Amino acid sequence: MDLSILIVNYNTCQLTVDCLRSVFASETEYTYEVILIDNNSKDESVQTIRELFPQVKMIENTENTGFAKANNEGMEVAEGRYMLLLNSDTIIQQDTIQTMVAFMDYNPIIGASGCKIVLPDGSLDKACKRGFPTPSASFYYAFGLSKLFPNKPEFNQYQLGYLNPDVEYPVDCLVGAFMLVRRETIEQVGGLDETFFMYGEDIDWCYRIKQAGWGIHYYPRTTIIHYKGGSARRRPFKIIYEFHRAMILFHRKHYRQKYNIFVNGAVYAGVGLKLLLSLLTNRLKPIRPATITQSSGGVEVKS
Repeated sequence: MDLSILIVNYNTCQLTVDCLRSVFASETEYTYEVILIDNNSKDESVQTIRELFPQVKMIENTENTGFAKANNEGMEVAEGRYMLLLNSDTIIQQDTIQTMVAFMDYNPIIGASGCKIVLPDGSLDKACKRGFPTPSASFYYAFGLSKLFPNKPEFNQYQLGYLNPDVEYPVDCLVGAFMLVRRETIEQVGGLDETFFMYGEDIDWCYRIKQAGWGIHYYPRTTIIHYKGGSARRRPFKIIYEFHRAMILFHRKHYRQKYNIFVNGAVYAGVGLKLLLSLLTNRLKPIRPATITQSSGGVEVKS
């Protein structure tokens, strides 16, 4: 088996069906399997997917285990030479599998790769190519300096907005909505860190992959669509909390020992301030019906 495609589903029946249809419409010479991990959905997801896609391997959890643990469960039964983390709210192109697997086959030193990801309006999903969230990079991003100076590399260390999204290059990290990872890489660095529930696990994984000496590459020769939640509705407290909790977890795991007490204190205080601001801003938004979906671990909320 060349490729194992892992999709985590949580109450996103129609989105997942559309995603699966795009996968099975692929034109590729490579063999692939699809493993769907359902995190105890309360909608008709499991029954519908079983009826429409009997070829899909299904793992049914009795609770919402989170994005990292669910994908790890899929990896345990996967048979492919590569693992593809694919969000349920994405649509891939007919050439996506062929293009990305061929790229990895031709570049054996690359441990993980990602394609260009666009939003439904055609704009770039900026999480698809990122730098690591160092204290300085996080500060510039969280407090808007990266937007004020979009063409300045020093202020855009995180989202790399100064780099052409239509050109390929190595990056620090990708987004879990679409991440193609070599089996040998996973065997060396391990799976996703299950301490992260909804966010940050993709950045942590990329950090460990690069620490182990593997390359990570952004390859925009194929494009997928990523449907995301709008910013004009109120978000549940857990979504906001887990996003900020992931920041603290990542810093403690990878950066705390590299910085002094003053820098660490500033990071924790900054995250706390950002959490409070997010909660206050969220309170001002209108309440609209929405389904909370399993996040890919990116910096945006999925719907």
